[in-house]
Amino acid sequence: MESTIDLNMVNAYVPGRADVGPVTGAMIARRDALLGPAYRLMYERPLHIVRGEGAWLFDPEGRRYLDAYNNVTSLGHCHPTVTEAICRQVRTLATNTRYLHDTILELAGRLLGTVPETDLAHLMLTCTGSEANDLAYRIAKVPTGGTGVIVTDTAYHGITDAVSKFSPSLGVTVDLGEHVRLVPAPRLYHAEGADLSERFTRDVEAAIADLRRHGIRPAALIVDSLFTSDGILPEPAGFLKGAVEAIQRAGGLFIGDEVQPGFGRTGNRFWGFQRHGVKPDIVTMGKPMGNGQPIAGLMATADALAEFGKSSRYFNTFAGNTVSCAAALAVLDTIEQEGLVQQAAKVGKVLRDGIADLAHRHEAIGDVRGAGLFVGVELVSDRSSRAPDRRLTSEVVNRMRDKGVLLSACAMGHNVLKIRPPLVLSTDQAGLVIQALDESLSEAQAASARP
Repeated sequence: MESTIDLNMVNAYVPGRADVGPVTGAMIARRDALLGPAYRLMYERPLHIVRGEGAWLFDPEGRRYLDAYNNVTSLGHCHPTVTEAICRQVRTLATNTRYLHDTILELAGRLLGTVPETDLAHLMLTCTGSEANDLAYRIAKVPTGGTGVIVTDTAYHGITDAVSKFSPSLGVTVDLGEHVRLVPAPRLYHAEGADLSERFTRDVEAAIADLRRHGIRPAALIVDSLFTSDGILPEPAGFLKGAVEAIQRAGGLFIGDEVQPGFGRTGNRFWGFQRHGVKPDIVTMGKPMGNGQPIAGLMATADALAEFGKSSRYFNTFAGNTVSCAAALAVLDTIEQEGLVQQAAKVGKVLRDGIADLAHRHEAIGDVRGAGLFVGVELVSDRSSRAPDRRLTSEVVNRMRDKGVLLSACAMGHNVLKIRPPLVLSTDQAGLVIQALDESLSEAQAASARP
């Protein structure tokens, strides 16, 4: 079984696989010449996007595409409240955290106010989620005296040198650290009735024991609380509790990676970890907090930060600048004023129920799962064996792109449709996603039946 995602993912452009036309081909060639070989493009036929509004993206010809994938612009593209806050602040003052300013203090108070049931006491800001997880790991090593990290087997936590070493989804060309231990992700669809809480706790305890056996002191267990790269695994709520207690009992910290599940996306609470009734030592967050403006960060307990703060000096020139903080405050205001947590619950249910109905006539739909506006659809070649159907998944992703609905795929088998639209998605737009999926599955099935 493949344990990592290769470079040619199911939604990636591969030169020569599809006819992209002369104009797009020339643009791709220019991009390759100027940006080099490391960048990737989405979809067999890449998109040229020139404008965004709400859940819509537009190409140069004015054709619109429903963005059912982009988590970064969590409130939708070019949300007027956020863009106005950015413009207003950049006309007034753009400076860093070496100066006193009310904006960052208001932001810290608002964010810490979302986690009253925890001991999280301080906010530190970065520019990206990768930086936030890098800083979280750096912090965790100080009070624990350890370096060992435990992650799930297809996890993604970022691209810095330190964090890439515990992001197995980056692929076999990116080496994992000797201090890293992988545990199986909690895949309920494949659990065959096993108690996931007990199993995940046992796996984390075994990883802790193996680290110690090799003379490595555990520093942290870090998980994305919806296990996004592992295939979007939300259930059963509460199964994380035993594993969190295990790492904390072993002297390590629990880091809740909320870059993708955070800011109301799960539809019932503000943060994904809150569904599990756990108390993280550190919670990291990413660019959705600024609707795409480069702001990210972490919240940490006083205990986690005490020794680090005494021995280390933290400064990040752009992180916490007044413009980005203004954007983040506008995001918090909008989530509250527009009732977007409730919106995520309502529209997410429409999505899940509608796709679950499709399973009655599409045998390839093995499982439909999710929380709020985060939905995973597992496509299988056989329901009895639950074998992943990567080929079909790739075809569906690209057929939906051609129908004007953008999504992606994830999981170890590369066979889970990843539906993660902006929180402003409407019920009518959810219906478009369901319709496009229905049509794409039907067309793919008909195409495979032709001799």
